[in-house]
Amino acid sequence: MSTATITPPAAVSGKGVNFARTLHSEWIKFTTLRSTWILLVTTVAVSIGIGVLGAWGMGSGIESMRESGQDPAAMGMEPSMIYLMATAGIDLSQLIIGALGVLLIASEYSTGMIRSTMTAVPTRLPALAAKAVVVALVAAAVGIVSSFATYFISQPVLTQFGMEYGLDVENLVQSLLLSGVYLALVALMGLALGSLLRNSAGGIVTLVALLLVLPIIASMLQFDWVQDGVVPYLPSNAGRQLVALEIAEDALTQLEGGLVMAAWAAVLLVGAAVTTKSRDV
Repeated sequence: MSTATITPPAAVSGKGVNFARTLHSEWIKFTTLRSTWILLVTTVAVSIGIGVLGAWGMGSGIESMRESGQDPAAMGMEPSMIYLMATAGIDLSQLIIGALGVLLIASEYSTGMIRSTMTAVPTRLPALAAKAVVVALVAAAVGIVSSFATYFISQPVLTQFGMEYGLDVENLVQSLLLSGVYLALVALMGLALGSLLRNSAGGIVTLVALLLVLPIIASMLQFDWVQDGVVPYLPSNAGRQLVALEIAEDALTQLEGGLVMAAWAAVLLVGAAVTTKSRDV
């Protein structure tokens, strides 16, 4: 009697998990959340609102001084300061876009959805990298659109004061474009903090402390080593140099400011990657 030979079924081949599919999945999750759109619209509105109101306020103030016979420059209101209004909203919009970065991952930890994410992507790090790519690209686009929109909307406002200006102002276009880089780096910092702390409130509070509170406290400490060796290298201070139109003597250049800001984001992301890989979800 012959022995029957059982042939095992052929393995079903599939596309499997790759970075492109992970990125697409994260993009879908990102764009289908209502909170995402609320925060993005708020970021744009805040950026434009602050910039346009600032341009109107400066234009009105300078015109009033001139009409009263005062020298605006002597009062600390150089007409060229109006150029800075195109990116003036970044000080507040960075907090909103940073909060978006925190929520992108911390909300998954709070709801338990992170388990599904990491089950779908067992190696974990591609999921974190995909989130980083998505939030960085969106933040960069929002920053650039907001800055250029602020510039164009401000021009009719400034025309009534005879202070409109063109995009040929030195370093202006570069500053408007780099505002997107700045917001992208802030968003990555937020994402990293959300991953490290696994808590939305904790991540946002820590981000606000880094970007807003710490620079204020450091500026009050009148020690040379603090003012020269700490203050310029805090993330928001370095970020302002990244979008600066003019570089003061002994200050960080745009490139140096960008590198410092990128270093902050990189260190936090490395920490997030290590904990994502090693800690239980």
